[in-house]
Amino acid sequence: MHRLTTRRGGVAGGVAPGSPDLGILLPYTPLHVLLLGEAGDPGPDVLVMTSGNLSGEPIVTDDAEARERLGDLADAFLVHDRPIRVPCDDSVARVVAGAELPVRRSRGHAPLPVALPFEVDPVLATGADLKNTCALAAGRYAWLSQHVGDLDDLATQDALGRTERHLEELTGVRPGRLVTDAHPGYRSAAWARERAQGREVRTVQHHHAHVASVMGEHGLGLDDRVIGVAFDGTGYGTDGAIWGGEVLVAGYKELRRAAHLGYVPLAGGDASVRRAYRMALAHLRAAGVPWSEDLPAVAACPDRERSVLAHQLDTGLGCVPTSSMGRLFDAVSSLTGVRHTSDYEAEAAVRLEALARAYDGPAAPYAFGLVEDPHGAVVADPGPVVRAVVDDVRRGAGPARVAARFHAGVAALVVELAGRSRLATGLDVVALGGGVFANALLLATSVRQLEEHGFTVLRPRLLPPNDGGIALGQVLVGSVA
Repeated sequence: MHRLTTRRGGVAGGVAPGSPDLGILLPYTPLHVLLLGEAGDPGPDVLVMTSGNLSGEPIVTDDAEARERLGDLADAFLVHDRPIRVPCDDSVARVVAGAELPVRRSRGHAPLPVALPFEVDPVLATGADLKNTCALAAGRYAWLSQHVGDLDDLATQDALGRTERHLEELTGVRPGRLVTDAHPGYRSAAWARERAQGREVRTVQHHHAHVASVMGEHGLGLDDRVIGVAFDGTGYGTDGAIWGGEVLVAGYKELRRAAHLGYVPLAGGDASVRRAYRMALAHLRAAGVPWSEDLPAVAACPDRERSVLAHQLDTGLGCVPTSSMGRLFDAVSSLTGVRHTSDYEAEAAVRLEALARAYDGPAAPYAFGLVEDPHGAVVADPGPVVRAVVDDVRRGAGPARVAARFHAGVAALVVELAGRSRLATGLDVVALGGGVFANALLLATSVRQLEEHGFTVLRPRLLPPNDGGIALGQVLVGSVA
């Protein structure tokens, strides 16, 4: 297992650049011990390791295939005379506020069963499109697969099929129902429909599954409800928008959207995910701040792209509204000049968190505007935060101070919205889920402040807060709908 820990000296700066953390892999096979050296043959001080695959593709397990597909990346190959039967990535975890937080549940954990709070009929949950894992469940147990990967590659979709068949072999579960994400364009949903063979296929709203997953691993019962805070990058909402900054009053049987981050346009889909400056410019436009080149995000956007983006935002062409908290993290990272593009998922947000963790000065939280929409849900307007960030940047506040103030503001928003939901419902249990809560600073601060305000806080312990844990929530919600 990799554990994220504070960076130490002696490792090249090109390893995890911009991050204060390194994943530490302890030797867990005799081969690892030999590679790291023995008495009289000390070996290298550090070995930097990564998975044997191209980005976004499944792990290569065949020696000949590895030479063909990875030959341009590796200088040499260490082969073995034992074939790999089941590909399995290493697990990754970090310690947050004194407790383990899984980031990826795979080798050493999968497919160990997870106890369920109520009995379910045999069911297969196909997970999400990113960080995919699937799950089989029957009776009082669910078996979640190892990490499969992102389903934007045909090889990964094939790997999902092999993984599911292997789970059936191990568990003996023959699912009579399939459950998948409600997003009509998800590959995991298409995969479920193509393989249903007459079996019922149910869909579960993405953030409902996030909340239900946390409820399930903590053993909450069939009739329990919680205040669920689901912050992530992308999830299909019941209104057709892209959600991701949600407060839900939810149980397994139902959900009500009690609050959410205010909508801004997401222009060009994945283009705005990869280029944080596009989200920054969208938030500036929504907040009424002109695109001035003294702002790092504006300067980072090429002139031609800026013109096209302005047309998209003005006309709505190629835009979908989003309430994503993950995209707001990206926007603030770009507004402060921390990171304008992402070479890996959430890089802009990861670097923003690193700066905030390192800051040790005063950091008054930014304040969101709070209004009520026609449906009675509280809307957290990010406009005041964006304008305050711009003011700080123009006054010369360093990126670390802005990052710290932003993190403090998001944690304060969690507490405020939970408090409003408690007044409306009488509930005092908060479940935190979604990939944004892989952010150690935000999670620790939110838990501490919620507990100080008298809430019981449920946080992921057995499964990742990101989409790697969502299949459990699909199992539970899809079994009672």
